[in-house]
Amino acid sequence: MSDIGFYHLTRSTAEQALPALLGRTLQTGARALVLCGSPARVEALDQALWLCPEPDFLPHGTTRMGHAELQPIWISDVPENPNGAGYLFLLDGANMPDLAEFSRVFDLFDGNDEAAVQAARRRYKAAREAGHGLTYWQQTAKGWEKKG
Repeated sequence: MSDIGFYHLTRSTAEQALPALLGRTLQTGARALVLCGSPARVEALDQALWLCPEPDFLPHGTTRMGHAELQPIWISDVPENPNGAGYLFLLDGANMPDLAEFSRVFDLFDGNDEAAVQAARRRYKAAREAGHGLTYWQQTAKGWEKKG
């Protein structure tokens, strides 16, 4: 079973929160797959990662660039793991059919969108029923806080 962290974004967007999480992922030596809900989101996130100030370099690729096996971070809207990632980041309610190949899963959702919050609650319940290890994190003025 995978460890799944639900990340309730209340103070920033996914494009703003992901660089720090992805930077920590690379520091551990792990590879990441970022699964987006649409091709437009893939393009927007690609641009955001190239322009983020901290960390100043996040090596990544998309289908447009190719060579997934060489990319430590792969951004896609297709539920497959072509770069052999151990960490999975889910955006926009994206779904990966088999979570077992990932040691950690990060489900980021927009806390300012009630439909996104309700969908995250359904995913949380399904993950709990499937026996995954779960944590819930919420953004506060002090940063990420682990909640009950």
